[in-house]
Order: sequence, then C-alpha cells, then structure tokens
Amino acid sequence: MELKDLRYFIEVANYGSFTKAAINTYISQPTLSKSIKKLESELKVELFERSTRKLMLTDAGEIVYKQAIKILGSTDELSRLLDDLMNLPTGQIKIGIPPLIGTLFFPSIAKKFRELYPEVSLELIELGAKRIEHLVDEGQVDVGMIVLPTEDSKFNITPFIKEEFMLYTNQSHTLANEEEVKLQQLAEENFILFNREFALHELIIKHCKEAGFHPNIVYESSQWDLITELVGAELGITLLPKSIYEKMDQQTIKMIPLASPPMWELGIITKKDRYQSYAVRALLKFITEDLLID
Repeated sequence: MELKDLRYFIEVANYGSFTKAAINTYISQPTLSKSIKKLESELKVELFERSTRKLMLTDAGEIVYKQAIKILGSTDELSRLLDDLMNLPTGQIKIGIPPLIGTLFFPSIAKKFRELYPEVSLELIELGAKRIEHLVDEGQVDVGMIVLPTEDSKFNITPFIKEEFMLYTNQSHTLANEEEVKLQQLAEENFILFNREFALHELIIKHCKEAGFHPNIVYESSQWDLITELVGAELGITLLPKSIYEKMDQQTIKMIPLASPPMWELGIITKKDRYQSYAVRALLKFITEDLLID
C-alpha cells in the first residue's frame, strides 16, 4: 500500500467523482482509476459503490477513508515535526570541557546558544582533556573541547582558539618586574601545575624539556583557581593561557610575557562516523560560525 494511493482515494471520496477529482487535482482520470483498483486489490475489498449515480463509499470504504485520514495526518505531522527539529532542535547535549576551558568559554556559549535554541539543554561534564577524549571516543559525551593535538583518526576536529602561555608569579617575585622571561630562566623555580589527567600538565613539561630542564613540580591540582591561589601565596609559579588572567586576583598575581611562548590550541572534537543529532549539529555550527573567537 502506497501513501499516494490513499491520497488519491481520499480525493475521489471527497469529490464523489473520478472526473471531478481528476479536474481539481490535476491528475488524469485513468491514473486515479488505476490507483483505486490497486488499493482495492491490496485490501481485498470494494471501496466505492459504482452502481449508483453518485459515487458512494461502501461500508469498507468508510473504514478505509477514516483510517486513511489518520494515516496521512500522521505522516504530515511527522514531516512537520522533522522540519521543526531541523530548524529548532530539541534534546540534550553532553559537552565535555576541562575546567579551565569551561571557566573561560562555557558561560558565554551556554547563554548565547540558549537564546537561539531554548529547547536544547546543555549538560557540562568537567574533566581533564585526556578523560574527555576517552568519553567522546566511547560515545558517552557528544562534544568535547580539548587541548590539541589529538588523534585525527578517531575524531572530527575543529580548531577553536589559539593563545599564548604566560608566566604567573606573585607580585613580590623576583621576576615580577621583568618585561619578558625566557623559559630557561625558570629552571630553578617551583612549578604549580594541573595534575596528570590534564593535557596542560604534559604540554608544559614538554616545553620545559625543550628549553633544557625538567620543571620542579611542587603542587598539582585539578582546579585552576587553587593553582592561582597557591601562586598568590608565593608557593611557586605557573604557566597558563593569557585569557585566564582576567579571572585572577591581580592584586597578588602578576602576568609576565614569555619569549617564544608555548601556544595553547583548543579544538572541538566529535567521534568520527557517529550520528550527530540536529541539536549537536546546531551547537557545532553555532560555535564554529557564530561564536568563533579570533
């Protein structure tokens, strides 16, 4: 049974005539007749009483007419709902973001995205980038924002932002008045870093090694604000992206540029070959086209 046969049947029943239905629907009468006969053959009933002057529905025809109205109404509603979904997505999106990235970017993303797509809820999962990658790979998180690089064989990757690392010290530190500091000058310093779950941990160690030394790590934490409080308490120094400075207590902490600074590059990842809901597609489009930060 084809939907078009049900539609033709309804038109003929509504007009009470093959001729009138053909004229008003711009479908040839032979096409209508063939379609109705096909439907009757498939259902094994007669749909019209053809012996009367006016085409009348049989009792079976009455049943088929009522059900055809419901069937076509449901299919029309389905099309409308899908159209609505594509234009105004609904549902929930799980976003994995390391705490530092979440602090800097998630509030703005959530507020503006909510204004555009009020029917979509965002669930924030704050973990280290390594853990986020694993959850995206396992399908437990829809979208991840991580520190690049990552495995492009597993993920679709969209670069999001690139930013310089800066040196952060207490205002009374001996380097606090320097206009620029080389990484080599930090060889004897005590470092306060994110713990090993975070990509920034290995990234900073890597750059220090390239500068000729292994950093002396005295504290590790999963919280950026604790790291900065420890720096403010003169317990060590840290390297963090430039934009985080606006969140710090600038009365106690000094930001100092680095010579040839390491770069902090973020990317948005989704798992390759996984279905993306319309809500996820809308979020990716929003971030990469409407919210992309230079």
